Order: sequence, then C-alpha cells, then structure tokens
Amino acid sequence: MTKEELGPWGEEFATNFLLQNGYNLVQRNVRFKRYEVDIVAEKDDVLVVVEVKTRNTAEIGEPWRAVTKSKQRQIITVADNYVQTNQIDKDVRFDIISIVHNTYRTNLEHIEGAFDTLR
Repeated sequence: MTKEELGPWGEEFATNFLLQNGYNLVQRNVRFKRYEVDIVAEKDDVLVVVEVKTRNTAEIGEPWRAVTKSKQRQIITVADNYVQTNQIDKDVRFDIISIVHNTYRTNLEHIEGAFDTLR
C-alpha cells in the first residue's frame, strides 16, 4: 500500500471500528478554511471529533504523537465552526485513533478525550 493509499484506508478502518463500537457516523472529512477533521461521530449524546493517524511503522513513534498542539488547535477550530454552523448543543469530545498497519499487523489504539490526556 502506498503512502497516499494508507491515509484513506486508515480513515475507513477507523470508521468501521467506531461503527462496530456503537458510534453513529455524522460526517467525514469536515473542512473549514484550510483545516480538516477526519471523522465526526456521536455516542451517548456526545459529539465526538476524531483525528485518525495511520502509519506503516511505529519506528519513529506511535502515530498519535503526530497530533501536535498546533494540530489540536486546527481540529478545535474546525469543530467550533461545525458546531456553530450546525447549531449543535451537545458536549464535544476529541479522540485520536492511532493505527499501525503493514503486512505483519494492524494495531489500532483509540484514545478517548485525547486532547485532555496529551496536554
């Protein structure tokens, strides 16, 4: 799988994981200005904004480590716009799904409330 194929594959894999775990998909690839959020879902009356990071190796670190403070601010900006534009009155949680996928394995780590725990 090429690097260009890995990202979309990871988003699809993450979406299926969420659906299998009781989440309802609201929207994918939400954009605001030049920023993007991978997945918006709902579970237990909470709007869950999910960033998916997929790599073919964890040699340089787990994929979730690529969600820097700057990236978090971008995701929050998109989420704020999405909530205001769609007049959503729910709690919002920010999750990361970190995937390592190669010919030997596929490991998925779901970090709920990730922006709180990464600070």
